Amino acid sequence: MIRRLFNNFRRSQNNPDLSVIVVAYDMERELPRTLQSLGRNYQQQVDELRYEVIVVDNGSPNPVSEAQVRRWGDDFRLLRIENAPPSPALAINQGVELARAPVLGILIDGARLVTPGVLHWAQRAFQHRARAVASCIGFHLGPEHQRLASQRGYSKQVEDHLLRRIGWPEKGYRLFEIASLSGSSPAGWSGSISESNCVFLPRNLFDEVGGYEVRFASPGGGMVNLDFYRRICTAPEVELFHIMGEGSFHQIHGGVTTGGGTAKPEFDAQREEYLSIRGAPYSNPHKRPILLGRSTPEATWLLANGANTIVQKNLQTDIRNQHMEATGLDYRW
Repeated sequence: MIRRLFNNFRRSQNNPDLSVIVVAYDMERELPRTLQSLGRNYQQQVDELRYEVIVVDNGSPNPVSEAQVRRWGDDFRLLRIENAPPSPALAINQGVELARAPVLGILIDGARLVTPGVLHWAQRAFQHRARAVASCIGFHLGPEHQRLASQRGYSKQVEDHLLRRIGWPEKGYRLFEIASLSGSSPAGWSGSISESNCVFLPRNLFDEVGGYEVRFASPGGGMVNLDFYRRICTAPEVELFHIMGEGSFHQIHGGVTTGGGTAKPEFDAQREEYLSIRGAPYSNPHKRPILLGRSTPEATWLLANGANTIVQKNLQTDIRNQHMEATGLDYRW
């Protein structure tokens, strides 16, 4: 009995502080960059942070290999789901089952690059409040929402060129210079957001809300991430933090809602699915966030946000364009 208790204690001492779940489907170009952005050679101030990254391959036609994942560190692990459903909900839940840490980080989309301070500041949030939700706001690489940008010539090749121009990954914060706010984060760090594609929460809160709802069966999950975000933010006694000065940046890859074409039929179907599951239309959690982190010179255009979304968007565009002219960057293709 004493020996078993000792072994359990020893295993707990070896467990990480943070488990990051990354779900990927058919992302041969994008996933390696995402994993690189989570690696110790990229993340800053994580020498004392014990963390693991669990990659869940949600049935990719060309399976992600163990070597591709292990390349970024011994604490990177792979789970492959065969005959996977088109929604990532089950993949996230199964990834969490493998997680060993009391705090989870979830990237529902393996095409998301993160900035170098994300893990450090996420850890700090839980030092302030055990029952925290720490969110990164979302960006699209490129001049505007990728559904629109792709119709105007933005492509993987253009994106590759922009990443080379800013010197990524060596200069991780310069992602802000070639990005635009996503529709989920229209007011930047200070406003409410509808979802986070890089979110951190206690494992017990994940279990309390029941994880991701597998009834969201649409390709890409439909509104499953918004549904999860609303449930964790509105759970009792949760403190919401926005990680200021950091972000998650979507790489273009032909996703369900970012791959070009007409959005309305897809969004209508997603809203109908949400309504059928929850019995009421979706609404943002509208929870006032605590800002935690620091700003960087590369993100000064975002600090110009005002209360009016239209005004701020124009102001952001003007400031970013002035910066691009000064630095020689542009989005022309």
